Amino acid sequence: MEKVKDWNYKMIKKIGEGGFGQVYLCRNRETRQKVAIKMITLTNQTLGFPSYIIREVSILKELDHENVVRLLEVRSSGKYVYLVFEYLHFDLFTFIERQKKTTNSLIVKAILKQILVGLAYCHSQKVIHRDLKPENVLIDLKNNIVKIADFGLARPFRVPIKYFSSREIPYSYKSPEELLGGVNEYSIPIDVWGVGCIFAEMINRERLFPFSKRFDQMSLICSLMGTPTEETWPGVTLIGDLLQRIPAYDPVDLAEEFPDLEPTGLDLLSKMLCLDPNQRITASDALKHQYLEGVENVSFALRPSPSSLLSFICLGQT
Repeated sequence: MEKVKDWNYKMIKKIGEGGFGQVYLCRNRETRQKVAIKMITLTNQTLGFPSYIIREVSILKELDHENVVRLLEVRSSGKYVYLVFEYLHFDLFTFIERQKKTTNSLIVKAILKQILVGLAYCHSQKVIHRDLKPENVLIDLKNNIVKIADFGLARPFRVPIKYFSSREIPYSYKSPEELLGGVNEYSIPIDVWGVGCIFAEMINRERLFPFSKRFDQMSLICSLMGTPTEETWPGVTLIGDLLQRIPAYDPVDLAEEFPDLEPTGLDLLSKMLCLDPNQRITASDALKHQYLEGVENVSFALRPSPSSLLSFICLGQT
């Protein structure tokens, strides 16, 4: 990180580390603006920039929205690449953890709405995120703004799966169509499923589907939402063989699982967690749902802890 000192940034401290790099909190010497700089080590300089860096940078350069994290600049020096991001206080995972009891319903609505606004924008730009989880949603406490971050797995629409990164997405937020396998391409419904899981996590303050194995995860999903059939999800029996080993569960009453969620919220959650991706609500339609009507700016009013700063930027963490 010595090279950064030669630029216009003063390094404050290291705030994160992951499989793809380290993250430092820095300050612009002229503007006094705080930034987060991700330092990525190139393992093979002769091959040039890795494709995952090129993809993330190119996508972030194209996206320009209040609810999407901003990449300020990119630099390289020797075997290192430096991505300079705007600095935000902490991620949604930390925010949820620090709620003593059920999160205030107005705050849940405000956060959910901003996530959906950012996601609808990404989808309008033909970008799917593919890794939505609380750790990849950042909060700007000063301005009460939520931003989607970590586009390391993002792809344009309709990219065949064989071209996707080998970097794994946590099973906790994987959609049923991903868990079942046997599909040739992914599209926007997988992002909506991830937001649905985040929504549920904000309500109950715990992961909705916490398993780390594909079969266990799909079984848990079916035990809550019901095991899909050809009637409820046309073509599902042709997707792999995992479903054959899962019992025929009936869907449970979501009101029992989420007693603190109002009826309109339960309806929206059920639409976001619809097993059939073709029937799952879109981000833009979710924004029109009655549950989010009249939601305006809400103060999140939570003081960050130093240990929680921007862990999202370290690609490779799950």
